[in-house]
Amino acid sequence: MNIKAKLTFGLLFLFVVIICFGVLGIYYVNRLSNDASKILKDNQISVEYCSQMLKALDEIPGDPSQIAVFEKNLKLEENNITEPGEFQATAEVRYLFEQLKKDPIRFPEIRKMHKAIFKIADVNEIAIIHKNTKASHYAAQATLWLTIIVTILSLAAFTFVINFPSIIAKPIRELTEGIKEIANKNYSKRIHLDQKDEFGTLADTFNAMAAKLDEYEHSNLAEIKAEKGRIEAIINKMNDGIIGLNDKNEILFFNSAAEGLFGLKEKDIIGSYAADIAIQNDLLRTVLQNETSKQLKIFLDNKESFFVQESILIQADHVVGGRVIILRNITPFKELDAAKTNFIATISHELKIPLFAINMSTQLLEDKRMGEMNKDQTEILGTIKANAERLLKITGELLNMSQIETGRIQLKKEPAKPEVIVLRAMQAVQQQATQFDVMLKENVESNLPHINIDEEKTVWVLINFLNNAIKYSSEGGTVEVHVKRENEIIQFWVADYGKGIEEQYVDRVFDKYFQVPGTTERSGTGLGLSISKEFIEAQGGKIWVNSKYGEGSTFGFNILINA
Repeated sequence: MNIKAKLTFGLLFLFVVIICFGVLGIYYVNRLSNDASKILKDNQISVEYCSQMLKALDEIPGDPSQIAVFEKNLKLEENNITEPGEFQATAEVRYLFEQLKKDPIRFPEIRKMHKAIFKIADVNEIAIIHKNTKASHYAAQATLWLTIIVTILSLAAFTFVINFPSIIAKPIRELTEGIKEIANKNYSKRIHLDQKDEFGTLADTFNAMAAKLDEYEHSNLAEIKAEKGRIEAIINKMNDGIIGLNDKNEILFFNSAAEGLFGLKEKDIIGSYAADIAIQNDLLRTVLQNETSKQLKIFLDNKESFFVQESILIQADHVVGGRVIILRNITPFKELDAAKTNFIATISHELKIPLFAINMSTQLLEDKRMGEMNKDQTEILGTIKANAERLLKITGELLNMSQIETGRIQLKKEPAKPEVIVLRAMQAVQQQATQFDVMLKENVESNLPHINIDEEKTVWVLINFLNNAIKYSSEGGTVEVHVKRENEIIQFWVADYGKGIEEQYVDRVFDKYFQVPGTTERSGTGLGLSISKEFIEAQGGKIWVNSKYGEGSTFGFNILINA
């Protein structure tokens, strides 16, 4: 017999016991209740009415207001006549009461009314005694039968309670002991039950589970656990602040570096909802709200430190299981970058003086008043002049970049005509265009308004665009300069029809020191476009590029008319 059948049999037996005892109990209780109710309703209440009438009758001569009390109880009694002889006695009281109302003070039949009321009370008291005797008989009978039934059912239930639990308790006890052994990593524990029911099946399953656990214990599981501990130790020793969150945004781990940054202890917040902790911690709130990489300035170890936040989603089968937030300390790099910027600015500034001297010397040598030079000397002088100009350009770009990096860009905004800016830029590159056999074309919309900009820096940007376009155009090619108005914006752009830029490099052309691969033969510092971007954005404009490999490139910028 399986456990279900055993439990069904046992519960059915208890159900029958409960039903039998309940039916008999309800039957006898109802009989006793009915008898008690009749005594209370039919007789005891009438006795109470009589008591109230007698009390009121004695007080009527001195207090006529008791007539109403008497009449009230009399009416109640008239509506509760249940015993033989009670009606006649009540009618007599009613008759005498009507006489009394005519002359309450000199009424001569007070004693007769007392006698009639006592008669009503006697009838009900006799009925109470009779009914009480009858109820007592029923109670004794009920007690006898219930005692017999309870004794029989109790013996049967006691026998059942003694024998049945052992059928369930014994295998459960053995299974519990087995589970405790498994919890203590005693995977050699086995349970032996000679039963053909669910407990027997459960014991077999338990033994199979224990065998598997024993197998896993001696497999790579222990190594994986050890590796997990090793990785946690490594994370805890890292200098970067690392926070682990699960899919419910609860804190999984908080390494030592993060404790120092946030002023929190891992043991105090592990398992807590991160947003609750962030209410009291401004830095944690900022980090949790930031979804993208962002540079943070944090006062740490009595100085300003810089950190870059990275957020890594933990995904498996396209389901996000949490994320890891890393705060990488870039303060040393910031310090090195500042030192580099200062060094470049210093060197560039120092180089400009001798370069100007070299340039001036070449101009003097070109003056025929200094004497004639032969062909070889002229070529050497031309090479010196070209390299000096190239070095001057490079030092100029480096100085501009150092200004940008130190935040010292100084703008001199004045109203300027767009066509004048284009003219100055084209004049500056005309010689280079002629040298590379490239034709310059301009397409400037007429009647353009003045724009409030730094003319020198804007011309510098346009010259840089034109220089690049000329360099990367084929001989005999064309470079076009366009200017037009769109609503409250003036657009400048330079288009060439050279080989263009491969798609994967287009988004990086404005990065510092970036040079498109394959163009080293005409490369410079890689700073020109980066400087151009900073100059335009400093004036509230926007720089952009469109390029299609094999067809050419277009570089441009937009400037607000009322910037």
